[in-house]
Amino acid sequence: MTETLQIAGFLLVFFTMALLMFFRKLPALIALPLMAVLVALLGGVNASDLLVHVIGAGAVKLHTAYTVAIFGGMLSFLLQKSGVAENLIKNGAELAGDRPWSVGLIMLLLIAMLFTTLGGLGAIIMVATIVLPIMASVGFSSLTIAGLFLIGINLGGILNAGNWAIYLDVLRLDIGTIRSFALVLFALCLLMALAFLTLELRREGHKLPLKKLAGYGVAAALLLSAAAWLYFHFRDHAVWGEGLRIAGRLLNGILATAAALTALQILFDLGKKVSGRERFMSRIKWYAYLAPIVPLLLILILKMNFITAFVIGLFYGFLTTWRKGSINMLSQAIIEGGGSVMPAVVLMMGIGMLLNAIMGPGGAWNLAHAGAEWPVIGFLRPVMEKIIPSSPWLYVLVFTLLAPLSLYRGPLNVWGMGYGMAAIMLASGSLPAAAIMGMLLSVGQIQGICDPTNTQNVWIANELHLDVQEILWRTLPYVWILAALGLAAAALLFF
Repeated sequence: MTETLQIAGFLLVFFTMALLMFFRKLPALIALPLMAVLVALLGGVNASDLLVHVIGAGAVKLHTAYTVAIFGGMLSFLLQKSGVAENLIKNGAELAGDRPWSVGLIMLLLIAMLFTTLGGLGAIIMVATIVLPIMASVGFSSLTIAGLFLIGINLGGILNAGNWAIYLDVLRLDIGTIRSFALVLFALCLLMALAFLTLELRREGHKLPLKKLAGYGVAAALLLSAAAWLYFHFRDHAVWGEGLRIAGRLLNGILATAAALTALQILFDLGKKVSGRERFMSRIKWYAYLAPIVPLLLILILKMNFITAFVIGLFYGFLTTWRKGSINMLSQAIIEGGGSVMPAVVLMMGIGMLLNAIMGPGGAWNLAHAGAEWPVIGFLRPVMEKIIPSSPWLYVLVFTLLAPLSLYRGPLNVWGMGYGMAAIMLASGSLPAAAIMGMLLSVGQIQGICDPTNTQNVWIANELHLDVQEILWRTLPYVWILAALGLAAAALLFF
């Protein structure tokens, strides 16, 4: 009887919090810590452990992730204020001309590139004020503009290394596992974006070179299929491993040479300014446009620590855009850019509390209790083992059907209750940690692009005089298919 009441209590807490967030009666910033306290109490955690391990230790559990977010906010602010982001978009528009499909593709890729580093509503508004009029000028409808812009933000977010840090903290995965799946999902999302661009322009009556585009699509599909076949057929073969090592060394050599030449060019230009042979930069140099992807390259290629990579990225952005007033701009970026991500930081504190409430703090608590199991996990594990899909096909089917639960701060929304659910799945032992990561990233595409509760969706809808629900219904069919493909890729990679 007691267990039945506990199960009912857990369900009541989860559904109540989901409804309160859905109807915007309680923000996630408050709902998650409150849920952590209620879950711990229902699971039999005593008052001392609640205060020390759930609230105290939980608030700093994801310290690496939110420290990365703070430095990412600083770099984002610097790129906005220095004019790098604005000029990158304008130059891309000039390159595309007045061809709608080409303009859409260039805008998509530039937005994605910027949002591998940029973040926050301020950056979104800044980029949108440049991009939206450009796309409108070549005949895009408001709905297509909104959908393509949000897809571009999300496409860049997949490769935003700041977003990966939380998976390192929560699921204890290595960077190689996260990187490999993120690259696969990025390719799938790019294909979905091209399908959205082509089909929506076609719907609006634009004349498109369909035969040429179809040819490109078939060629891309064949190349991806061949690459996938080679990988899965030879991934455990010694020749494949040696080939990858040789290719890696060649790539590293090319990148190291390019980096050295770029560094010499930067030093030469700085030397001219310091000596007075050149006034402060009247225009942004070509190498400044690399600033958004510097942290990503350092993490992907050199496997650098996340925080170090973002600090170097910030310093690189400062040096390559240096002009009169740059010291003040850097100071402003450190203070205002760091402050701009505080809502995300506070949310991560709440997520950390919920994780500790469900999974337990480990470490000192386990030692003090002679290796005993945390009460909440001890109760939830047998229940979750019965309902979590453990076969790859059920994994794909079940989470594809449940993917819309990532909307409206639902149980699969990583900025709602998603990481709490991930903690339960991980603790149950039914799914590998990498498969949980693959599921969250895949269904998270629906949340990132379609969710009407996202601040960027609300702002874009208001700016383009749309109902935010219209954006949801226009983009959902495309993104739901993307989520299913991502889950299928995760099943192939991690089961």
